[in-house]
Amino acid sequence: MSTAAPAEPPRPAVIGDVALLAGVSRQTVSRVLNGSGSVSAEARRRVQDAVVRLGYEPDASARALGARRRSSAGRVVPAAPTGGVVERVAPVARHVLVTGGSGKLGRAVVAQLVEDGDRVSVVDLAHPGRDDVAWTRADLTDYGQAVGVLTGVDDRWGRPDAVVHLAALPAPGLRPDATTFAANVTTTYNVFSACRVAGVDTVVWASSETVLGLPFDVPPPYLPLDEGCGPAPTTSYSLSKTLEEEMARQFARWRPELSITGLRFSNVMEPADYAAFPGFDADPAGRRWNAWAYVDARDGARAVTAALAARLPGAELFVVANDDTVMGRPSAELAAGWFPGVPVRGQVSGHRALMSSARAQRLLGWVPRHSWRDEV
Repeated sequence: MSTAAPAEPPRPAVIGDVALLAGVSRQTVSRVLNGSGSVSAEARRRVQDAVVRLGYEPDASARALGARRRSSAGRVVPAAPTGGVVERVAPVARHVLVTGGSGKLGRAVVAQLVEDGDRVSVVDLAHPGRDDVAWTRADLTDYGQAVGVLTGVDDRWGRPDAVVHLAALPAPGLRPDATTFAANVTTTYNVFSACRVAGVDTVVWASSETVLGLPFDVPPPYLPLDEGCGPAPTTSYSLSKTLEEEMARQFARWRPELSITGLRFSNVMEPADYAAFPGFDADPAGRRWNAWAYVDARDGARAVTAALAARLPGAELFVVANDDTVMGRPSAELAAGWFPGVPVRGQVSGHRALMSSARAQRLLGWVPRHSWRDEV
């Protein structure tokens, strides 16, 4: 008596295609298709929708996805029955919602996403200054408005595939301390929670270099600064960012499928800012407050898109700074003269940054391309 050959196990690449289309993790796809583990109703619906769009029945199992092949161009196509016709799956533009898209970093992020072919929606109190993206004004300190924009806005957009959360009071001292703290923590909680309600599983958000102990009235434990320094908040602003980092960890604990990446951006600069940089050498103490670090807005935007592409599981944090300082003086001279007694790890030759983004470069594949030295 003959027995049927066992079904081909699902190929990892196919599971990945379903995950990409559904905007969930591979683990979530496997749970849905195998009928095992705890998965939210929203994640289950998204996986089943993706399976249908890839040419399968909505109740297809993980083993059924083994009957797939790749075209010569590398695109995934459904395996056709004998004599059947294989229909290519049209590419689907990713929908990314950006909060705070009118700010200095936000404008660069929106521009990079549009250049990459993403469909972009912006939520901000101010217009983003361009007409090729959707925009809705919303006050994200209001939880109802946060949920409203994350679950879809009539005639504007539906639920996004990913969220880039940049909206905040961007520095200490712009408002009274309690106002800064309350606005930032409330806004970030509302956005993270609204993502949970909407079933958005990919979030990249702006933390800050300030959690590392700026302005270093107490010297840092070592240089170059990295993710191992701190958190050591010294202002209401940096305290708000420290608590937001902890919120991200807890939301990731609640939702195993969540990818939530915090980027500790250095002082964001645009090319128009660089004309002032040569003057910094006259008073190095004036930029000691953040170890003479900066990040070009265009490179910051590329760090965001790298984090979206990497979609690392759980909550992650990365320092994002350019590879050089804002100074003309050598970095070793700066470290010795303005951080005496602070251990220096590794080489700080030339103008090498004293705030290291090596971890982001290693795990996100992000490398800064711009330097103020090329602009002046």
